[in-house]
Amino acid sequence: MSGAAAAADVTFEDIEAAARRIAGQVLETPCVESRTLGQIIGARVFLKFENLQFTASFKERGALNKLTALIASGTPVSGVVAASAGNHAQGVAHHAQRLGLRAVIVMPQHTPMVKLERTRGFGAEVVLHGETFDEAREEALATAARDGLTFIPAFDDPLVIAGQGTIALEMLRAQPALDTLVVPVGGGGLIGGIATAARRLAPSIRIVGVQTTRFPAMVNAVKGTRHPQGTSTIAEGVAVGRPGAITTRLVRERVDDLVLVDEGDIEHAIVMLLEIEKTLVEGAGATGLAALLREPARFAGRHVGLVLSGGNIDPLLLAAILQRGMVRAGRLARIRVGARDTPGVLARITSVVAAAGANIDEVHHQRAFSALSAQNVEVELVLQTRNPAHVDEVVGALRAAGFDAQPY
Repeated sequence: MSGAAAAADVTFEDIEAAARRIAGQVLETPCVESRTLGQIIGARVFLKFENLQFTASFKERGALNKLTALIASGTPVSGVVAASAGNHAQGVAHHAQRLGLRAVIVMPQHTPMVKLERTRGFGAEVVLHGETFDEAREEALATAARDGLTFIPAFDDPLVIAGQGTIALEMLRAQPALDTLVVPVGGGGLIGGIATAARRLAPSIRIVGVQTTRFPAMVNAVKGTRHPQGTSTIAEGVAVGRPGAITTRLVRERVDDLVLVDEGDIEHAIVMLLEIEKTLVEGAGATGLAALLREPARFAGRHVGLVLSGGNIDPLLLAAILQRGMVRAGRLARIRVGARDTPGVLARITSVVAAAGANIDEVHHQRAFSALSAQNVEVELVLQTRNPAHVDEVVGALRAAGFDAQPY
């Protein structure tokens, strides 16, 4: 190993040192079993609730380790600057404020408002720049050089990686029987640290990283694939276009596999965690469960630890995801009903729907924009239903009453 590579290495001892450094300043979050999710997947599933951190993300571990080590080194620090889609921003801003440091955070233009406001709430100076994390990072580096600030990397830094690796120490101490860890991957700092710690504590443990199909940069870098990159994802916490050099090497050496999940998988996982575990996670935090739901056979019979890496999700996005989840589960359905345009026809339709046990959410009574004859009317109903079978029952009841009913 070259001197440069050795200097950039991350060891188990680094992670132990990080644990001592940040002890008492971040929450040691619960790592507990979800019996219901385990029954669904066919495995024992344990959840590490990093969404319960004060900033609602694991990111403050690495940020705090970097900041405290910087101060302890005696290096003069006039202030710090970081680039982030939100969670690293909050971690740096919160702990910089605690430690009395000026913090400047560069965030992409379309960062969710909840993350933007929380970052400002911690006293940071926020600069919006660029469409992507990588563009924001370039601006942050320029700001550091121009204003004499210390750049705090989001992932490609040994101290940041070591701080994130403290999660594995806690998980394997709380649940020593874990034989598989499933970890979200953006730039690779989280999985790089976790893999380093887990390999020492449980050498045979299986470590699987998860990326979204829209941002498969680490998969491409490690596997040599050429999956195309998208421009947006509901998992903006892992929307990294270029993984780190240190983290890519750590993933190659210490991670068993990387898998991809799509937007629908992530949405489904967010809804399930909210419904089953009554816990709110953002898109990136749900990628681990999304991988289990997508490929349950891969994890069948194993003791799987999932890192719920963050819970900072925009309320409007969450509302949309929940509604879409209701549609997928057959609990929100849309039905088109054609009928003769006569007095009382709408009342008859709604009466049949009510008798079938469905609740009407929306009604659109359409005459002009319809392919039916001028004597007919088309009624679009959005219904609250129990499941797909109940939707079929409602459609059947409408047809039995003489209406032309179609789900769509």
